[in-house]
Amino acid sequence: MDVSSASLRVLCQIAESGSFTAAAAQLGYTQSAVSRQAIALERSVGATLFERRTDGVRLTQRGLTLLRHARTILESVDAAERDLTGEAPRAELVRLGVVPSAGPVILPAALARLARTAPQVRVVTREGTTPGLARALRTGSIDVAVLTSRPPHRPPDTESPRLHVTTVQDVELVVAASANGTFAGRTSVHVDELVDTPWIAGPSSSAEPVLGVWPGLPGRARIVHSARDWLTKLHLVAGGFGVTTIPAGLTPVAPPGVISLRVQGAPPEVRRVLVARLPGTATSAIAAVTQAITSTVHP
Repeated sequence: MDVSSASLRVLCQIAESGSFTAAAAQLGYTQSAVSRQAIALERSVGATLFERRTDGVRLTQRGLTLLRHARTILESVDAAERDLTGEAPRAELVRLGVVPSAGPVILPAALARLARTAPQVRVVTREGTTPGLARALRTGSIDVAVLTSRPPHRPPDTESPRLHVTTVQDVELVVAASANGTFAGRTSVHVDELVDTPWIAGPSSSAEPVLGVWPGLPGRARIVHSARDWLTKLHLVAGGFGVTTIPAGLTPVAPPGVISLRVQGAPPEVRRVLVARLPGTATSAIAAVTQAITSTVHP
């Protein structure tokens, strides 16, 4: 078997991205170039590594086997490069993935605590959805992730063995509205009042829903603005351009002019915040990061 480090990096990126097109965008290649690399890699190892499906690309069992070795090989290549260039040894690096709703509240507090309790640990972060970060954990491109789940709180993905999951907290959803708008001066709203309300929501798909419209809203929501960024959504709310759904934990960091409303007339909507990693014994650095995250809620 004769494979290059470049082809192994392509393998890792396809596994994480879930498609040739998305992998190409991340690597700065064309889609056809990634496809050719994938075909060449399969020919080199003499096995089918990719399952090409209508909803994307998944690694076969042999592909997953090669992926495990690819991560080790690429880490060795990177270490050799550091040795050759005389780069100083790195601190204990932990690559942390975070869902957008956890970033404004959990992440700053966790990093501040980690700086006090484990200064030898260096954390780099990236943002993503729960499905995307679960894939990144499986492919080894991140070490630990802050995810969310909705009842009945199934595992973050269907792969085996299951990810190791630690519950951080359960958070109730509320509706963010303008302090000077229709719901000014109120602390709650009936779900029926929200039916014709203009909504500010993030783009979503069946695989990767993004928070915005109240999940139990009867009928079809009237979405007037679409934005992924929390700051954009909340400033649009403050300006009176619509309402949006947020975890109650975001209320303290909302801009002036935003109020939070509990929704009546419908079952409470609760989301669970989790810390996930690959199964097995955690390294001391990953354990320290996990502890720092859980301590933001349970000091």
